[in-house]
Amino acid sequence: MDVSPSQLLEQYGYLAVFAGSLLEGETILLLAGFAVHQGYLAVGLVVACGVCGGTLGDMIFFLIGRRYGSALLTRFPRFAPRIERFNSLLRRYHGPAIILVRFLYGLRIAGPMAIGAGGISAWRFLFFNVLGAALWAGLLTGVGYLFGHTLDLMMGDLKRYEEAAFGVLAACALCLGFWRWRRNRRAG
Repeated sequence: MDVSPSQLLEQYGYLAVFAGSLLEGETILLLAGFAVHQGYLAVGLVVACGVCGGTLGDMIFFLIGRRYGSALLTRFPRFAPRIERFNSLLRRYHGPAIILVRFLYGLRIAGPMAIGAGGISAWRFLFFNVLGAALWAGLLTGVGYLFGHTLDLMMGDLKRYEEAAFGVLAACALCLGFWRWRRNRRAG
């Protein structure tokens, strides 16, 4: 039985958006926005899956930071001055910090952990986390949609090239993920 990439996308696209949004998620939301432009996925469901996955992932890392943050600080005392400076800013500007940390490259996992260790209440974090996730998922899905629209304007009938375009985008996403994995492995 031959299954086309478009059939896989229609069957598992929303699950992929949710799972991809648990960790980093930017690439998967851009690809999903492109799929929305092509008519394979619905924008509301893509954004909802991105918000749910992004919120859940950040909440898990927040709770890890809440539970193990002080142990990590004692294990790595050289970070103490920077963490204290971050915590003082967090106490002052907690709402914008929680929202913006989602948009800062490389802080998607470490940010919620640091916020969890900083003593912000879980309910306050959840409120601003959901707000940030909604902005993040909507913005990135929209950028992916605009990318598809731009390609459509430049190339005319994009349907002829969509499997190749999805293949190239997926290959780029895999390369980016591998690059991030290697960089993090070397650093840690």
